Amino acid sequence: MDHSPEFHQRARAIDALLARYAESHRNHTNEIIHFVCIPLIVLSLLGLLWAIHPVLAVAVTLASLYYYTKLSRQFALGMGVMSALMLGILALMPPMTVLPVSIAVFVVAWIGQFIGHKIEGKKPSFFEDLRFLLIGPLFVLSFLYRRLNLAY
Repeated sequence: MDHSPEFHQRARAIDALLARYAESHRNHTNEIIHFVCIPLIVLSLLGLLWAIHPVLAVAVTLASLYYYTKLSRQFALGMGVMSALMLGILALMPPMTVLPVSIAVFVVAWIGQFIGHKIEGKKPSFFEDLRFLLIGPLFVLSFLYRRLNLAY
């Protein structure tokens, strides 16, 4: 296990970001909505990029994985698996359906997110800090990691 100061700084950074994100995601209904909608938003965003050009979707994925690696290698690995599955789904879709399906899913999932925050009574975290658009998927993944007793 890495016990270097850099490791502990990264660990504290991810823990602090997840704690701040969790402050506006305490309502159980809002959490469930996020568990469904955040992966759909990621998939649909990748789909929108894929519709422009598949290389763009892969490039954005790699850039996000670089950021995740800076926060937590374990989270980067999980997001890498999830991203690969999502890119695989997009690759299997008939090309003419990627854009309209992605737009529809993106809109519906964001409506779900805002309904969740209305229920929660708090505004989305990314209104304060755009980094939380990238932390949301880690928030969802953190529940899976804890359920599976995996460190992050």
